[in-house]
Amino acid sequence: MTVSAHDLLAARFEEKRAHLRAVAYRMLGSVSEADDAVQEAWLRLGRTDSAAVENLGGWLTTVVARVCLDMLRSRKSRREEAMGPHVPDPIVSSESETLLADSVGLALLVVLETLAPAERLAFVLHDMFAVPFDEIAPIVGRTPTAARQLASRARRRVQNAATPERDLARQRPVVDAFLAASRAGDFDALVAILDPEVVLRADSGTRASHEIRGAEKVARGSILFQKVGRVDRIERVVVNGNLGLVAITAGKAISVVGFTIADGKILELDILADPIRLAQLALPPT
Repeated sequence: MTVSAHDLLAARFEEKRAHLRAVAYRMLGSVSEADDAVQEAWLRLGRTDSAAVENLGGWLTTVVARVCLDMLRSRKSRREEAMGPHVPDPIVSSESETLLADSVGLALLVVLETLAPAERLAFVLHDMFAVPFDEIAPIVGRTPTAARQLASRARRRVQNAATPERDLARQRPVVDAFLAASRAGDFDALVAILDPEVVLRADSGTRASHEIRGAEKVARGSILFQKVGRVDRIERVVVNGNLGLVAITAGKAISVVGFTIADGKILELDILADPIRLAQLALPPT
């Protein structure tokens, strides 16, 4: 059986898909948008003389980066019109799974959201995927030196952010203590496990997502704390490489909580309870 040139090209593209998706996810912080960007790269490849492409992986990475940059620029004005912070799409797996390709933490994605599109692209491509500045420069329409400066500014923003605990074993007692305090309605115990400057970001599907700062305010306003009695069960999962929780009712996930933990305290909580966005995620079987 003869394999067509199209099938061969499709097979080569599939070999690159995971890498391209990882690039796009870090660029966009959205699972659905990342998949759209990868699909657009495939469509553009189909309109290109692939035989003339010497480095397919590099070509596809550049195309995905350009698509993501356009998407970032176009959505920037839309998000400026919306109220409240943006909660990135979480990558959720069971504790037994390892998703190294998508293990970038939610805390880092939140910081990346504050960058200008060109800064984000330069940082992601260079610092996360070792793309040379000579290749980044034409994507952002700058000189290699200017592209280096973009990445440097972004790097300073990232380095100023808190360094979270990455050991799941060290995270587990903190998450368990949070869950126990929430279930018991123990306000003091909940405050004790939160950093004094803790930040909670939540998106429940309304136009206005919200952000709460400070241990006492977060303890009072936590969506999980308020709704814990309405769910069938809460399971511990891995959210972007860190421990998190998923609340389940009638066999469906109604919220995902991602934690950023350091020095035995919760620094950040990112809660996604938007049913439309949750339906687009690949969640572990419930």
